[in-house]
Amino acid sequence: MIDDDEDVLLAAKLLLKKHAHQVIIEKNPKKIPFLLNNDTYDVILLDMNFSKDITSGKEGFYWLSQILEQDPSAVVIMITAFGDVEMAVRALKEGATDFVLKPWQNEKLLATISTAIKLKKSYKEVDKLKKAKKQLEEEINQPFKDIIGNSRAIREVFNLIDKVAKTDANVLILGENGTGKELVARAIHQRSLRKDNSFIAVDMGAITESLFESELFGHKKGSFTDAKEDRPGRFEVANGGTLFLDEIGNLSMPLQSKLLTVLQSRQVTRIGTNSPVDIDIRLVCATNMPIHEMVNENTFRQDLLYRINTVEIKLPPLRDRIEDIPLLARHFVDSYAKKYRKDVRSISDDALYRLQKYNWPGNIRELQHAVERAIIMSDNEVLDPEDFFFLTQSKASSQDINTDNLNLDEVERSVIERAINMHSGNISKAAKELGLTRASLYRRLEKHGL
Repeated sequence: MIDDDEDVLLAAKLLLKKHAHQVIIEKNPKKIPFLLNNDTYDVILLDMNFSKDITSGKEGFYWLSQILEQDPSAVVIMITAFGDVEMAVRALKEGATDFVLKPWQNEKLLATISTAIKLKKSYKEVDKLKKAKKQLEEEINQPFKDIIGNSRAIREVFNLIDKVAKTDANVLILGENGTGKELVARAIHQRSLRKDNSFIAVDMGAITESLFESELFGHKKGSFTDAKEDRPGRFEVANGGTLFLDEIGNLSMPLQSKLLTVLQSRQVTRIGTNSPVDIDIRLVCATNMPIHEMVNENTFRQDLLYRINTVEIKLPPLRDRIEDIPLLARHFVDSYAKKYRKDVRSISDDALYRLQKYNWPGNIRELQHAVERAIIMSDNEVLDPEDFFFLTQSKASSQDINTDNLNLDEVERSVIERAINMHSGNISKAAKELGLTRASLYRRLEKHGL
């Protein structure tokens, strides 16, 4: 409360301290900027006049504007002994929340302040929602926010997504397990004209032949033993949106034929009915199988392949984009440190070096699980190579040293490999075994491409 009358301030404080956590009183309005800089207030009670024999309220309006300029969400109640309707209306127009005349009635003042506090809470909630909405929009609008990387190989994938997303062309995504095929499918959907409608993902490898038609085309109640209610299939649910069929290479030839019929007719018929339903979907498929070779071997229909791969996107394995490993690893460190409430802040350069030298047969999914495990087991703020001791290369090279080979480089490589394998990838122990410092061992690892 800011008022030039000390008696008024003391009376207000005696009344309000019973109902508030803290009451700050101030005679000098020139201290308002300082007070606002050092704290936040639920309600500000502001006198209209601070100079003797002045009743215009000009000073109050000036300080009201200063308060709102510094804190636009401030809730200000104007107080004066010389108020009228015109002044009250002006105060409200200029941003005041309410207007109280002196001498006030205690109950009325408390009621006014209570209402003002509720208003302040609502302002805070609105501000919180606006910030959350802005953050969500930034995340949604961030290009390829879930696909992390800056390598040439992944930039080519981004370029293909950009080109194909705005069309309704069917897309086939090829890539090894763990390369992020579903993320690419979702990115295509989010950048398409269908983004406001459903994205429905179906793992074709997990659907049995007996449930294929029921899952994809739907069924009518009573059409078979467990059909206890009418149920739309995935095609109907995805109507107007995108249908993602993952692991399509696992379909048997009879199921491929049924799928082809639906794609050609753009209609599905639920089990137990004779009434076809029109469908309007954008189809995105994915597989980790050599689908073109399967066509040559007559295990995948060529006409179905023509239907599903108007555009083909091939995802690179992680071993072909090793420059993206630091970005991915740091992302997973941040994510799992938060998830498991661990005080792990970063990953060391030595650890990143080790991750980049690993072959990653499981691709990004294996890297993700490796970082998750390291986060769980680590007691340090920084992940070191030892935190990834469980990563071992499966190489055909023998553990034993070939004593018939006198090539110094090859002998050194064999000895280093043996020491590292002997200590399950623990660089410190391997270095000690070899009589080297960790730095020296890392230099030799780099030299031999280990």
